[in-house]
Amino acid sequence: MAHNWDDLRLFLAVAREQSLSGAGKLVRLDPATLGRRVARLEKALEVVLFVKSPQGYALTEAGAQLLERAELAEQAMRKATADVGGQSDQLTGQIRIGAPDGSANFLLPQVCARIAGDHPGLDIQIVALPRVFNLSRREADMAIAVSAPEAGRLTVQKISDYHLHLAASGAYLAAHGPIESIAALKEHRIVGYIADMIFDRELDYLADLGLGQVALGSNSVSVQGHMIQQGGGVGVVHDFALPFLPGVQRILTREVSLKRAFYLIRHVDDQKNHRLSRFADILSSALRNEVLLLEAKA
Repeated sequence: MAHNWDDLRLFLAVAREQSLSGAGKLVRLDPATLGRRVARLEKALEVVLFVKSPQGYALTEAGAQLLERAELAEQAMRKATADVGGQSDQLTGQIRIGAPDGSANFLLPQVCARIAGDHPGLDIQIVALPRVFNLSRREADMAIAVSAPEAGRLTVQKISDYHLHLAASGAYLAAHGPIESIAALKEHRIVGYIADMIFDRELDYLADLGLGQVALGSNSVSVQGHMIQQGGGVGVVHDFALPFLPGVQRILTREVSLKRAFYLIRHVDDQKNHRLSRFADILSSALRNEVLLLEAKA
C-alpha cells in the first residue's frame, strides 16, 4: 500500500488528467518531479500503474484497482476534514467548478472574482468543458449543468432559470434586411452547435425551430456569440450574454423565447462538508443575482 496520503493524491491527479503536465498544474508540481513521484510509488508497490505513451498516461489493471481504493481514501479524507475550521467566516483552500461554456464565459468570471475578493485564502478553479462532468471521478468539487442528472450518487440544486432568444448583429440585419418570421430564417445563415457535439438535449435549440442545418457551427456558445457579432448569421444567444456582445440584438422575440435552467450538482459524499456547502450556497446566490442583473441589461 502507498506510504502516505500525498502519494495517493498525486496518483489521483495523474489518473484523472492522464498526463503529467495536466496533473502537474493541478498539484503544483513540475512534470519531471511528478514523474519521479509516480515512479517511486510504482516501485514501492511493485506494480506498474500506468502505460506511458505520447498520448499520455493510461491506467493499467493494477492502476485501475488502486484508483478505486484511492478514491475511497479521498472520500474518507474529505469526511474527516469536513468541519475543520468550519466556524471561520473565511473560506480557504482550493475549489474546482466544472461548468458548461455559457456560464463559464459570461457568469462565473465576475462571480468568482468577487467571491475570491471576499475570501483571499480561497483558490477557485473554473473548468469549462462542453460535456457533463464526472463528479464520482472527482473531476471537480461541484458542477453546473443545464439539466438535472437522473442517475449517480449526486445531489441537485436548482440555481436559476435563464432565457435565450434568436439574435443577429445590426450589421448583418442592415445588409440582409429585417427578419419578420420564423419561416424567413431559412433564407439566412444559421449559427449554432455542431450537431454531433451537442452533449445535452436542452442545448438543441435549433431543431425545435426546424433549423437543423448550421452554416457556422461551434461546440462553444461563446464562439457562436462572436460569430453572430461579426455578422456571420442568425443564432440563439443567452440573454445574459448580450451585454458582452455589443451590436447584437434580439429578433423575433414574440415568436421565439426559450427558457432553460442551471443546476448545481455535487457528490452525495460532500453533503456534510461544511466548506463546500457554504461555498455552494454563496455561488448559487451570486449566480442567481448575476443572471437577473445581466438579463435586465439585455
